[in-house]
Amino acid sequence: MPLLPGAEPFRHEGGEVGVLLCHGFTGSPQSLRPWAGYLAERGLTVSLPLLPGHGTRWEDMQLTGWQDWYAEVDRELRALRERCTQVFVAGLSMGGALALRLAAKHGDAISGVVVVNPANKVHGLTAYALPVARHLVRTTKGIASDIALPGSAEVGYDKVPLHAAHSLRRFFRLLDGELPQVTQPMLLLRSPQDHVVPPADSARILSRISSTDVREILLEQSYHVATLDHDADRIFAESFAFIGRLAPSLGKEGTAAGG
Repeated sequence: MPLLPGAEPFRHEGGEVGVLLCHGFTGSPQSLRPWAGYLAERGLTVSLPLLPGHGTRWEDMQLTGWQDWYAEVDRELRALRERCTQVFVAGLSMGGALALRLAAKHGDAISGVVVVNPANKVHGLTAYALPVARHLVRTTKGIASDIALPGSAEVGYDKVPLHAAHSLRRFFRLLDGELPQVTQPMLLLRSPQDHVVPPADSARILSRISSTDVREILLEQSYHVATLDHDADRIFAESFAFIGRLAPSLGKEGTAAGG
């Protein structure tokens, strides 16, 4: 099955500091490609995989579940760890949730976590109906392209497969119990005007994790897909500064590259 334009995975061989970027539910690497490119240009080794069932057609996603998506980012993380002396994980929306589970499971092997509008729960009446509804109805309306910036669009599905949404709900419930295992430094960036993930999700995550080095930044000009929105440059710069602070080997290079 051919990939949607821009949905290709992105990998860049850089220095000893690596970053794994995780895209969101029904989305694709396209939503994080500018971020990946920014970090790659500044000397980092970057991995931005395409999650199974994504980037083609929604019917393919109907056959996948959270175990498939998590296995993909876990595999990429292990490859980065073999290549790099320090590794960071980052993600948007569900990708943020995947990054948080990696942090909970891999502990000191991960130096820090960056999440943008991270998701923690499937909200609304739909969530409670999913166990039954998924057998009656195949899809619901899509969630892609919640972006304030005119002319900017996210490559993603226009429908949400309910089998996959049911699996996502189960993943969020599992992760919520694992959040206290997250101890790494964290940078959380969120949009007050997010039409996909409410502020309660970020608040819940911040209340559950055990990290003591935590910074929260509000993205006032952006909607959910903030990495393609008005605040994209701020996300890129803040995440690079966060990584540079925690990765001494990047500090010297970062000063030169960042100007």
